[in-house]
Amino acid sequence: MKPRDVLFILIIALLMVPFVANAQQPGKIPRIGYLSQFSGPAGPPSAALKAFLEGLGELGYVEGKNIAIEYRYTEGKNDRLPMLAAELVDLKVDLIVTETGGAAVQAKKATQTIPIVMEGSGDAVGQGLVASLAHPGGNVTGLTALSPATAGKRLQLLAEVVPKLAHVGVLWGGAGFPVTDRELTETRSAAQPLNVQVSLFEVKSAADLPGAFAEAAQQNVQALLLFDMPYLSTRASAAQIAELSTQKRIPMMFQIPVFAQEGGLISYGVKFTDLNQKAATYVDRILKGASPADLPVEQPAKFMLVVNMKAAKALNLTIPQSILSQADQVIE
Repeated sequence: MKPRDVLFILIIALLMVPFVANAQQPGKIPRIGYLSQFSGPAGPPSAALKAFLEGLGELGYVEGKNIAIEYRYTEGKNDRLPMLAAELVDLKVDLIVTETGGAAVQAKKATQTIPIVMEGSGDAVGQGLVASLAHPGGNVTGLTALSPATAGKRLQLLAEVVPKLAHVGVLWGGAGFPVTDRELTETRSAAQPLNVQVSLFEVKSAADLPGAFAEAAQQNVQALLLFDMPYLSTRASAAQIAELSTQKRIPMMFQIPVFAQEGGLISYGVKFTDLNQKAATYVDRILKGASPADLPVEQPAKFMLVVNMKAAKALNLTIPQSILSQADQVIE
């Protein structure tokens, strides 16, 4: 072989080295952060997390194989949200998924550049997360649990269950929060045509529940509504509230199925696991190059009615067949 040919082969070989090396390097898998107010590192994953992971799986994502997830849990301590959101930002994750609107608010305060996907928020516009549902315009998108029609539906269901309903109480976290302020406005609007009086009972923590129930009983409240309060959205709180409802003989309407499943009378609201699962589609689109600013926030399409017949019996109530026929789940 001529020296010129040898030189030519060596040059080609040297030029090919970077391409061969690159081909042998494993591709970087996307890393997302998951910020939860309900889950915990110990024990089984929450229903929300399971639904989200199922959604990812349907799109071909397998944790540890082609996607990595950094989990951060408040474990009921909401004052930890800012710190945990900052941790995910410091890790330089590609995207942050939040289970609640409150978690999304803290994530947005921590970063204006990393995309944020909400699995559900009470009022994304009111909370300052997006400019509008149709055109988010920033680094936040996803799904909202806000549906104005549900407040009226809850009162209508209560009116069918509780004879001559005229006085309803509301357990809430107090004024000044966009989600609960809007809930209250919608509830009062729905109460007017039903000629139902609405009274408020402030609950800042689970420790306030016994006092709130005692005051409601003193005011002869015929039924109670529980507004959205993340610090009470646990199975332990649900069981405590159900027990107090039975003790004080005050029927209750809830938004989240777990409350009826843990002994409360009835729940009607968004099917949250549907939102959790759909959040995976936003993750997929953003990881493939879409901008959260251009992805409209989706409103709920599926709602869930759960009736607990044991609670009805304990409260000496008869659930009309018209309601039972609508129920997605009847607990005997």
